[in-house]
Amino acid sequence: MASASLSPDTNDSRIGVLPDHLIQHMSEAGQITATQPYVDGQVQPASLDLRLGLRAWRVRASFLAGAGNKVADRLGEFEMHEIALTPGIVLEKGCVYVVELMEGLNLPDDITAVTNAKSSTGRLDLLTRVVTDGGAEFDRIPAGYSGPLYAEICPRSFSVLVRPGMRLNQIRFRQGQSVLSDDDLRAIHAADRLVSGDALISDGLGFSVDLKPDSGNLVGFRAKPHSGVIDLDNIAHYDPADYWEPIHTNDGRIILDPGAFYILVSREAVTIPPNCAAEMAPYLAMVGEFRVHYAGFFDPGFGHSSAGGAGSRGVLEVRCHEAPFVLEHGQVVGRLVYEKMASEPETLYGAGIASNYQGQGLKLSKHFKPLG
Repeated sequence: MASASLSPDTNDSRIGVLPDHLIQHMSEAGQITATQPYVDGQVQPASLDLRLGLRAWRVRASFLAGAGNKVADRLGEFEMHEIALTPGIVLEKGCVYVVELMEGLNLPDDITAVTNAKSSTGRLDLLTRVVTDGGAEFDRIPAGYSGPLYAEICPRSFSVLVRPGMRLNQIRFRQGQSVLSDDDLRAIHAADRLVSGDALISDGLGFSVDLKPDSGNLVGFRAKPHSGVIDLDNIAHYDPADYWEPIHTNDGRIILDPGAFYILVSREAVTIPPNCAAEMAPYLAMVGEFRVHYAGFFDPGFGHSSAGGAGSRGVLEVRCHEAPFVLEHGQVVGRLVYEKMASEPETLYGAGIASNYQGQGLKLSKHFKPLG
């Protein structure tokens, strides 16, 4: 049975994305369950990090449970073998795994949830999605859901070493319809600039790719096809040259190779005001030759001067599809969909919490040594 709404206990009937203190309340009310106590930094300004549990299954193919089915029952159809994550296991490039998570849900009837890969996960090209009992789609969890959570993980560029408790994805909770309209965005931009330069507002805030940097001609990186294992606990540890090929251009364009994975950066600096949250989404589905891998949520305070983030740009995780594609400077490649917060979080992104990407430009994941 679904738990009671947040409203009676918090006297909060506001609509929007739930902030850190209401996520804590959900945990205390049993609407979020966990097999282990939370760790420092797990509750983010507008999301909760999800932790890998003790067991994983190597499966033949990606799957959804489907209406009326449990993930545990469907595993019997697709699993190749079960694996214990303790003390640590390598998830091999090109393979598909299902991992139980330490967190579960007993959502109220008026709270939905959405999950997404964390920024560092996306920058390693780890396809990571949440699967639920009865689920008909990845990463979307309906109001009233009660049950376990699983992560489907498919490393696509690098094999990775994982352990129980690692946090590869995160969950965001919503009460009601929280997406801001284009008119709302224009009003916010007029009062508190959302982006450097002109604002392209159409079903969200559009952003483009930077292939003409202010200095030098380094515009991005392409993942090398035959690299070593990355231990996800190792921070600022790996030499980028062992895993990435730098991409240089002097003419403001590059050609994307089919099947290759790139790290690029947006031309614009973006801002998420304290009373908003955002999510990266494809700009135009009809541009079918490439896509921006929209990993991670943008939390309140990202890029905002009040949280020490003025000038933060969006890092773009780009994968090319069937044919080579010419990507040119200033080409619009994605959009930020803004949502209102139910209330402002107690802590903003980059202000008093471990935020690896505040004030960022072109930047690899936190596992690599800083660029010289």
